[in-house]
Amino acid sequence: EPAASSEAAVDDYGGLVAALEAAGATVEAAGEVQQPFFGPKGQLIKVNGADVQVFEYPEAEVVARDADQVAPDGSSVGSNVVMWMTTPHFFKSGKLIVLYLGDDPSVMSLLIGALGPQFAGR
Repeated sequence: EPAASSEAAVDDYGGLVAALEAAGATVEAAGEVQQPFFGPKGQLIKVNGADVQVFEYPEAEVVARDADQVAPDGSSVGSNVVMWMTTPHFFKSGKLIVLYLGDDPSVMSLLIGALGPQFAGR
């Protein structure tokens, strides 16, 4: 099993969970989630109790296409203006787009460690 603790090693859902757990996070599967502006159905995971939405695409090219639709501050995706209840943070790595809504510095640190800096959000 390859180590997934370094940035850019995370390519898919399993790699993300492994990287987060390797960094000391508690990760639990919490069902499915759908966003109208992302193609695939997402997996909802709890990272140290915080909800994180993980969208896994069949190929990285499609990730780039969907990620390019997200406004830099995360307030809209394509033609969808989104009124988030809390601060949006969008990450992408490999075949993943990850959405974290919240402000927990420890969760942010774990996600940045696994996925690199957010590409959109506040």
